[in-house]
Parts: sequence; C-alpha cells; structure tokens
Amino acid sequence: MKFTVLTLFPELVHAYFGSSIAAKAVERGLIGYDVRDIRSYALDRHRTCDDAPYGGGAGMVMKPDVVGRAVEDALETAHHDRLTVYPSPSGYPLTRERAGRLAAHSELVLLCGRYEGLDQRVIEEYVDLELSIGDYVISSGELAALVIVDSVFRLLDGVIRSESLEEESFEGQLLEYPQYTRPEEFAGRRVPEVLLSGHHERIRAWRRMQSIQKTAKVRPDLLERAELSNEELQMLRELRESGTQGE
Repeated sequence: MKFTVLTLFPELVHAYFGSSIAAKAVERGLIGYDVRDIRSYALDRHRTCDDAPYGGGAGMVMKPDVVGRAVEDALETAHHDRLTVYPSPSGYPLTRERAGRLAAHSELVLLCGRYEGLDQRVIEEYVDLELSIGDYVISSGELAALVIVDSVFRLLDGVIRSESLEEESFEGQLLEYPQYTRPEEFAGRRVPEVLLSGHHERIRAWRRMQSIQKTAKVRPDLLERAELSNEELQMLRELRESGTQGE
C-alpha cells in the first residue's frame, strides 16, 4: 500500500516514516510513501500558499490554485484504486471499522490543511473523504494525516501480528483489558493473581470481564453494538444498579 502526503511541512512526514514500525514496514516493502511539498507548486517568488478569506474573518485559507496543482500532479501517478482524504474536524469520524475499509485501497492521497483549512472548491473537486480524528481542533493537518496513516497501515498483513490486532481496543466494540509486566509489585500495587496462575481459560475470562467493565465506565456507547453473553449482560445490569459503571 502507498501513502502520498501533500503538505507544507514535509519534514514532519519524513520523520514519521523514518521511525519505529513505519520505518520497518517501509524497509520490508509492506508500504511505500511519497511526500509532496505544496509550496513547490506556488508560482510567485515568495511561494505564497494562503490568502485572506472572502467575507472576512480571522486566519488565512490555503489557495485553491496552488493546492489544486499539487493534487493534480499527485493524481497523475496515483494508483487507479486510490482515495483522496482530507483530515478535517468537520469530517466523518475515524473509527476502527473505517480504518479497515481504507486499508483495502492501494493508495491513500492525504491532503494536509493548515491555517483555516482548504478553499471549499478544492474539497469539492478533489477530495473523496473528509475524516476527523476527534472532536477537537489542532493546528497541524500533518498530525491528523499521520494518525490516519498509522491507524491504517498497521492493519495490513505482515505489519503487526494478527493476534495482537485481535485483542486491541475497539475489537468487538470493547476497550482493551489492562496489561501488566515485571516486576510483580510496583508502588505497592501487585499484578492481579489470576495473571500469575497460568490458567489460560481463567485469564481469558478475567480479561474479557475487565474489557466489559472498562467499556461500561469509559465508553458505554460502544456496548450498544457489542456482542455479549447473557451472563455478561447480567453483570452489566448489576454494574448499572450499583452505580459503579462510571459517569
């Protein structure tokens, strides 16, 4: 799979793909990437990429002619099965399921906004999908784009062990259970005895209960789509009656 990132700050993107799991995936040929500097498509000597918004208001808007040239150049060499994505607070929410659908494409072209964002005409002309990484605003479209990249490429075959993916948060609409490692005691807190028992079925059941309890406390909305046994549903009812499932 290939990721093409259009950005005003290419050094941020290069640093990501040159580090950790992403770097290993590139070395093994599991993913490829291309970084395009949007400023190189500005035609004036100052390489101007933004201008004041029509209608007034604070901030600046990225110029459609400059961004448009950058996108068109990237699309000329893009895979046929590609998707152009614009990270935006007003986009669809990025979820585990949506990341899985994105991973099915041969290439993602990610368009990084800055300032007040992109001219709407660029979005209408080139963007296939606007994606939001959360209900908040950040100044860097690059950070949002890399969150999307990270959520997608780790789902590709060979990047991460399949058993690790199966037990992560949001699998089955549940948050992940707590993890522990050596030493057995830290800051007066001991590793739960069940994890030291070597009894795999008891450990599996304990982890399942921990996931359900954590989800009920932190993300009760997820439980509406989770597949739970009658015993687990009864446990949830008891949690709710006792008022211990969270805010």
